[in-house]
Amino acid sequence: MIACSASLARVAQRQLNLATYHQLKQAGIPAGTISGRSRRGGPWQRLLPRVYLLQTGPPDTRQQALSAVLYAAHPAADPLSGSTAALTGGAALALLGIRDAPPEPLDVLVRAPRSPAATGRVRPCPTSRWPATIHIRGVPSSRPIRAAADFAARTDDPDLVRSVLANVVQGGWCHPHDLHAELRAARVRGRPAVRVAAAELVAGVRSIAEGRARDTLAATDLPAPLWNARLHDPDGTFLASPDAYWPEEGVALEIDSAEYHYTRDAWQATLHRRLRLESRGVLVASTTPGILRDRPADVIAALRALLALGAARPAPPTVTARGHAQLELPIPPPYAPKARDTE
Repeated sequence: MIACSASLARVAQRQLNLATYHQLKQAGIPAGTISGRSRRGGPWQRLLPRVYLLQTGPPDTRQQALSAVLYAAHPAADPLSGSTAALTGGAALALLGIRDAPPEPLDVLVRAPRSPAATGRVRPCPTSRWPATIHIRGVPSSRPIRAAADFAARTDDPDLVRSVLANVVQGGWCHPHDLHAELRAARVRGRPAVRVAAAELVAGVRSIAEGRARDTLAATDLPAPLWNARLHDPDGTFLASPDAYWPEEGVALEIDSAEYHYTRDAWQATLHRRLRLESRGVLVASTTPGILRDRPADVIAALRALLALGAARPAPPTVTARGHAQLELPIPPPYAPKARDTE
């Protein structure tokens, strides 16, 4: 009994107080004891088929995520190895702290040809394209770039796809060109929402508001700007990185959201950045995501006036733009779902 308790304690310590039925039996716990302890009011809880939480309190986010991996992993494998099952998609990105990534459903990659049944919030995703795995807060997971591609493959909301992919790149978890390659490898780049988001990221767009601005500008005859270009003084001193910038006219577009800019310190920093740009001759048009969404014509009118003013000046502003060029991505053939698209 002492050896049994010690073995179970080691399992619980490694796995956030979780254990599979197979592990409990290996630890010497009889089937009747497992059933009795996991009845209503007992000291254990059955979270998923063959997966038990060895405590009375509710599971936290990490335990919910790990329980999905334990359920999908091969019974004979170490579930923490990430060799037969790994969290992916929005759940992995949410665990990583990626903004707007939904923590559910719990998508779990499973090494093909195994294909466990979906249950509750768990969606097993069989794949023969097995990724390198990492541990995110103790949970075996695919790397952010693969998790982002898997999320995009299973999400129909175009704004959510835009936002999550942008936040993965903005957070420095991958380069937009690498994400574009991963989306292509996953055979999901042909999906309209994915194609738009990938094109925006390669072009330098980093948020839903910027994506909406890109759509708005694309519908006009205004010249294409650089997105998130880094502006420097002639001596190399960094000045700012406006959302959009027209280098020939010296015009910048800033999209300032209340969430990021309307605290006292953030607003002061925003004004200081604008003053730095204006002191070098950059003409700045400011808007908010709400104005851009509800009154795009006003934003276009302001930009049109500033671009005309900038083009008429005898000399451009004394700044150097270093950033994303406008890259055109090849448009893939019409999207036709295939079994391999879920890999």
